[in-house]
Amino acid sequence: MTATDPLDALDTVAAIADAVLFEGYLLYPYRASAQKNALRWQFGVLVPPAVSAALAEPSASRTECVIDARPGATLRLRLRFLGLQRRSVVDADGTEHDRLEVDGVPHTAWEEGVPRQVDAAVALDALAEAPVTVDVTCPATTTSEEIRDATGALRGHLVRRAEALTGRVVLATEPLPGPYGALRLRLDVVNDGVADPSAPRAEALRTALISAHTVLGLDRGAFLSSADPPQWAASAVAACVNAHSWPVLAGPPGDGSLLLATPIILEDHPQLAPESPTNLFDGTENDEILALRTLALTDDEKREARATDPRAAHIVDAVDAMGPAMFERLHGAIRPDGRAPDDIPTLATPGTPWWDPGADASVDPDSDEALVDGRPVVRGSSVILVPGRGSDAQDTFLRGAAATVQAVLRDVDGGTHVAVSLDDDPGADLQATHGRFRYFRPDELALADGGPS
Repeated sequence: MTATDPLDALDTVAAIADAVLFEGYLLYPYRASAQKNALRWQFGVLVPPAVSAALAEPSASRTECVIDARPGATLRLRLRFLGLQRRSVVDADGTEHDRLEVDGVPHTAWEEGVPRQVDAAVALDALAEAPVTVDVTCPATTTSEEIRDATGALRGHLVRRAEALTGRVVLATEPLPGPYGALRLRLDVVNDGVADPSAPRAEALRTALISAHTVLGLDRGAFLSSADPPQWAASAVAACVNAHSWPVLAGPPGDGSLLLATPIILEDHPQLAPESPTNLFDGTENDEILALRTLALTDDEKREARATDPRAAHIVDAVDAMGPAMFERLHGAIRPDGRAPDDIPTLATPGTPWWDPGADASVDPDSDEALVDGRPVVRGSSVILVPGRGSDAQDTFLRGAAATVQAVLRDVDGGTHVAVSLDDDPGADLQATHGRFRYFRPDELALADGGPS
């Protein structure tokens, strides 16, 4: 944090925070008429409390984490979310339409997402005395944009309306027992908006906080990882409650001064792939495939996509402008964890397709072995899932589950992966038919008592 602008540090994670903000905002083929865009706003939605139960959507989120506190520290907070803005199309006579075409350019009704942001700074010493509330207030707005034809004649208006949004962020700390002086930080984001209890989801979203997430910064001390805490803090971290939000360390590796609390489960220190040229609104995207499919849209489809949303127009224009060199960058990248290419083991014989284990006689997922607890496991072995240090955050929910090994696989970097099916999963047989399994490293497994090995 700098003395001139203490919020500068929060800006350093703006790229990954923007990816969270616009996750699922608009999906390929980026047109309002596309079926997959008929139901939007899936992540981080906090609706008014009056409709929460009926819609099975939360009205608040909670984030808890452990801080290695330092005296006199200041906590910087940035709440970010989208506010829904309805765009309607009105002709020159004042009649509303779903679509109005002028000089070959379509103008359509749509729901846009407007980024909102609330910044605050709170002394940790103040939180020790009592919780601190930061108010969230966004006034209602109405704007009008003229639609004119090539002759300058007025043909209609684009009218944009946004409802007032109200909420609050409540911060509190609790000292943890022990000699380390650590604190448990609690952050609640609450929607205090008003809505008709019988309102459908589409109406309730007008006063919802969408894609709500927070960025936190400490000028002294550090946030502790919720996925891989130091041993002395493991029990305190395990007792933290996170509802509709998950905290991850957000700065570069080794930096604990920044934290991102997000409705999407991420690993610590998330980064955007440097090869990705633009936000395609899908965090699990394959940029090359989506870019090529966007290029394949017809001119009429691209025109509709551009008319759907300004951000969709940016995607279409950006992909159209991509040259061969950019597509070559998207074609793939190998990041061997710092190893030189010569240090990466070669598993397949020359000329063998790396993607086809059936063409490589040196591997056989049905009979290959992996060492678990010093003993070999093969297809059919019974194991217990013990994801922990360095595991995917979602896999930690399966800790202690019994599973059966379905295959042992090797990747092109020499790593071993064990495909398993959950013993208590009623859909395991169906998933096995389609070759869908869960994958773990051998050190994330333990031998089941009495299980085959």
